[in-house]
Amino acid sequence: MSLRARLLAAFAYALLVVIVALEVPLASNLDSRVRAEVEADSATQAQVVAASVTDQLSLPARLNRVSAQASQRLGGRVFIVDGRGRLLADSSGLETKGSIFASESHPPLLRALNGEIAQGTHEPDTDELSTAVPIVRGGRTIGALEVEQSLDAVNREVREDVLALVAIGLLALALGLGVAWILAGSIARPLHSLAAAARRMAGGDLDARAPTTGSSEQVDVATAFNEMADRLGSVLESQRAFVADASHQLRTPLTGLRLRLEAAAAKSPGDAQSDLEAADRETERLSQVIDDLLDLASSEEPSEGGSASLERAAADAESRWRDPADDSGRRLQLCEAPDVAVRAGPRDLALILDNLIENAIKYSPRGSTIRIEWAADDCCASLRVLSGGDPLGEEERERAFERFYRGGSSRRKPGTGLGLPVVAALARRAGGSAEIGNRDEGGVVAQVSLPVAEGDFADS
Repeated sequence: MSLRARLLAAFAYALLVVIVALEVPLASNLDSRVRAEVEADSATQAQVVAASVTDQLSLPARLNRVSAQASQRLGGRVFIVDGRGRLLADSSGLETKGSIFASESHPPLLRALNGEIAQGTHEPDTDELSTAVPIVRGGRTIGALEVEQSLDAVNREVREDVLALVAIGLLALALGLGVAWILAGSIARPLHSLAAAARRMAGGDLDARAPTTGSSEQVDVATAFNEMADRLGSVLESQRAFVADASHQLRTPLTGLRLRLEAAAAKSPGDAQSDLEAADRETERLSQVIDDLLDLASSEEPSEGGSASLERAAADAESRWRDPADDSGRRLQLCEAPDVAVRAGPRDLALILDNLIENAIKYSPRGSTIRIEWAADDCCASLRVLSGGDPLGEEERERAFERFYRGGSSRRKPGTGLGLPVVAALARRAGGSAEIGNRDEGGVVAQVSLPVAEGDFADS
């Protein structure tokens, strides 16, 4: 069953329940109200007729005329009895005058002779309303008047009113289903558009995007899909660029290595020494490029999750790089700050620190101090590596995280141009970001922002 059909069925069920819940009590109240009005009207008119014959019980002709007129006006039979229950007048002329009429077969008349206004049916299965009122003179009941009216007209009116309510309910159901059909279409339409965009992407159209229309939830889904599409397009584009760049970057040292080895082979062993040393350096450069490319490729894969301690990761990195920094004339300094757990794998965090520290050692002046700092707020932690050196230009700051990009000062230094891109990719994979800028007091600061993790450290 389609989503639109499911929504339509749900709307129909809800509307039907509401309509039944409203109309059943309404129809019942309508029947009671109509019957109450008929009974009140019958009692009022019967009292009027009874009052008109108070002084005429001894005039049979007058009673017959009054009962006949009342019968026509009220639409029913009219009976008049004296104080002992004997029949004095019958509008139909079917009953014997002078007979005891107020008996168990006419309970309302018996109650009327006792001074009450009584209504009911003299037989349980008859659909007639009997209304009996006392005839009072001088505060004493001297007789009674009974009106028997058929309830067929009342029942017909009630049935017509109930049918009208049913018709209104069906109309409301039809209108509700029409509105539900439109609403279901507005809900299903963005999903169809999303499915179509997904099919176009599966067919190779990486520019396919879902329209961000509809309710806020639908817009959220479409936006998430488009963000996924953007990310997927970036990953695929990065893969293409990786293949092209790797081919170019690997070709250069390999060509240099081949040429130097050929030259070494053509020379005497003594003269070939310098070429062989250069070939060894090219081989080392090639190895570094390959390692960086592998790190970059692995950073594009989904994260394995987990959390890591910034304090422990920074301390381990300081221990690993203390001797290389001392040998190069730089000094590593580890700040003291409260420990923070971040949502990043221990290996990813170690690789981020290694690249940042190596970059700082490479480009900071001899005798300078490289500081490793971290801090955190409620949801985000920042890891910073501060170093000395010349400030970065605008282009260098903007392109620092591009693959194989090397600024003006970088061209005189050994390197592959992949360290900072690896840092940025690992930060993105953890849900964070990386940036580089100049310090106010001089030098460069590289900062990685990572989401704070909850609970214990995964690597503790």
